Amino acid sequence: MKKIVFATNNRHKIEEISALLNECGSEVGEKFEILSLSDIGCTADIPETSETFSGNALQKAEYVKTHFDYDCFADDSGLEVRALGMAPGVHSARYAADEGFDHDSEANMDKLLSRMAKIQHREAQFRTVIVLLLDGQMFEFEGICKGTIATERMGSGGFGYDPIFVPEGHEESFAQMGMEAKNAISHRGKAVRQLVDFLKTL
Repeated sequence: MKKIVFATNNRHKIEEISALLNECGSEVGEKFEILSLSDIGCTADIPETSETFSGNALQKAEYVKTHFDYDCFADDSGLEVRALGMAPGVHSARYAADEGFDHDSEANMDKLLSRMAKIQHREAQFRTVIVLLLDGQMFEFEGICKGTIATERMGSGGFGYDPIFVPEGHEESFAQMGMEAKNAISHRGKAVRQLVDFLKTL
């Protein structure tokens, strides 16, 4: 069985990926063992200095390959709001950093809601890019989920911007959906399904 590292220690991402892999069947599980960074003893805060999702995902995957010599896949995700010029984008996780916060979801949502307070056109999308380094080759997968920014938080589930993002065709925010319902339509779900479909062909 081939081991592949998922370059994250984000518990929420690991739970979502695990649920998606189980949902997609046992075929991949029979061929590959998916490890987290903690499984290989990696506690580093891997740099993410690119201005693109693809670049950040590649940085993380290359770090694992270089320092631990494992095949690896990594993702970078973010929220893109049309009225804000597709911000916060790659800066989504640290959107409120200039106000003294770092990786603070509540502060990030406060800042975004404040910026959107007088804006009527609230179209947005979540984007995920997954980069896989496998047997010396790079493969890339992308998922997008379109929706709108709510005027206030709705729900307590999920993580990140989930309480203020309402996916297209729905009235509930991501935070009001169960994981299964969210995974069925989410940006990460779409990208992971592409990854799983690719791994099935190997």
